[in-house]
Amino acid sequence: MAMPRERVYLALGSNLGDRAGYLAFARTEISRLPGTHIVAVSSVEETAPLGGMDQPGYLNQMILVATDLEPHPLLMACRSIERAAGRDRSARWSSRTLDIDIVRYGNRTLDEADLRIPHPGLANREFWKREIAEVEKLLTEREGQIQV
Repeated sequence: MAMPRERVYLALGSNLGDRAGYLAFARTEISRLPGTHIVAVSSVEETAPLGGMDQPGYLNQMILVATDLEPHPLLMACRSIERAAGRDRSARWSSRTLDIDIVRYGNRTLDEADLRIPHPGLANREFWKREIAEVEKLLTEREGQIQV
């Protein structure tokens, strides 16, 4: 029996190396996950590092996927993609080649040591809110075109 497909917002970020290339790599690899496809993507936005860190600026993008993966397998897949892009998780808030965060997972909530849904940063990251609004607008426009 197939599990219901969930709509999940994933935030992509990079501030080292070929930042745009790492975001493209993430989109490609995420689209290859089993039972997963990309529904819509926001534009890419450059932001200052969080937490007042002295780091290069970040390129960020929000993607909406439909997936059959449960939250923890999706998290593990995202971390695997990060590692394939050379991500080093040795220090919190450090610069990174690629960061993939599960921001929202359908209407679910989860509060565990390794995964909190919705992501606790959503309340304070205006760029995530803008990117989600952009994706939702794209979906609304797409649905309007289908009904015409």
